[in-house]
Amino acid sequence: MQKRETRTDLGMIRIHKNVIASIASLAAAEIEGVKRVGRTFKVDLLELVAKKYLSGIKVDIDTNEDVRIEIPLVIKYGFNIPDVADKVQENVRSSLEKMTNLSIKDININVQGVDK
Repeated sequence: MQKRETRTDLGMIRIHKNVIASIASLAAAEIEGVKRVGRTFKVDLLELVAKKYLSGIKVDIDTNEDVRIEIPLVIKYGFNIPDVADKVQENVRSSLEKMTNLSIKDININVQGVDK
């Protein structure tokens, strides 16, 4: 699994991509109009089998340490979908940059549904 590594005078600091996904999930859920960070059937099946929560967020880190994130969302009924998606992108970028100092290349939103 890919990790973001930084060397300090005291040793290495590694940020695993699961941590990046967790931060992105929490930042997305903070936005009004987000019902939940969506999951695909495949992830629901893995959760059932492995009894482990998986957010469905995909994180890729390239050799230049640029981060690309794909976030599946379910939007609350009555909210403007592009507006909510834009706010999620902004909040995720801000949260990740503040907490990890990572270079965020892309934050792609995949709206999977609308729910009450």
